[in-house]
Amino acid sequence: MRAHFVLSEIGVGLRRNVTMTLAVVVSVALSLSLLGGSLLAREQVGSMKDFWYDKVQVSIFLCNKYDAEADPAACPRGAVTDEQKEEIEAELNAYDIVDQVWSESAEEAYEHYREQEKDSPLAAVVTPDQMQESFRVKLHDPEKYEAISTAFAGRDGVHSVQDQRALLENLFQLLNGVNIAALGLMALMLVVALLLIVNTVRVSAFSRRRETGIMRLVGASSFYIQAPFILEAAIAGIIGALFACGLLVSGKLFLIDGFLDERIQVIDFVGWDAVVSVMPFILVVGALMPSIAAMFALRKYLKV
Repeated sequence: MRAHFVLSEIGVGLRRNVTMTLAVVVSVALSLSLLGGSLLAREQVGSMKDFWYDKVQVSIFLCNKYDAEADPAACPRGAVTDEQKEEIEAELNAYDIVDQVWSESAEEAYEHYREQEKDSPLAAVVTPDQMQESFRVKLHDPEKYEAISTAFAGRDGVHSVQDQRALLENLFQLLNGVNIAALGLMALMLVVALLLIVNTVRVSAFSRRRETGIMRLVGASSFYIQAPFILEAAIAGIIGALFACGLLVSGKLFLIDGFLDERIQVIDFVGWDAVVSVMPFILVVGALMPSIAAMFALRKYLKV
């Protein structure tokens, strides 16, 4: 009997405040979809870092005769000698942080340049003697690039040391910035949703003040009086969370699988397992957040 009464009160409350309930559902859906999208974006950036950092190499470019003439500050002692090359390679192989070392001759660098820049007008005027010999170094931990840079930058025969990881940092910083912006917008939408929940509970409590007054007089407990209001907020939150899950599924299905995955094949996008793993968290937040907000609102607007 009591459960039937509570359920009937929930139905009455939802019907009386249908417009505000819809506003709560939409706000919760948008905020939680942003939350889920931010969690997936963070996982995407993490997987991209793992993938690309594993392929990152440190390049040690060696001085040639052209560098010694055109850039004497970088190569004050002229072109690299065979003895210096052997010494550099031996030191690289002696480092514990170094996984593999490859050497690239000027002729190989020239061929690679011609392949990569075949449509560029500069490719026709560049000669092999202008290309630099180099050592390509793969590290066990790309984060320890500074050890290689400090040891070899500025030494005789070395023109420059370049870390490919630095080229990717701007991309990852941009992605992290977008993720932070999404989290900020999500926080704003959560605040809007909480304010709507508080106002909805306030209006609902005011419209049923006669019923709650009678219940108080007949000795109903505080929990029994507050339960319909809390459950109304929880139901609205769960509906919003279900819509948020639907938006995440749609984004994965149409945006990632149907559009991005076909056009950007160099990125391994998050899979369905990541989307499914986020959904329970979204549903829990969708149920708890409105319920807790309603409990605090009832303390102020429903004195029992």
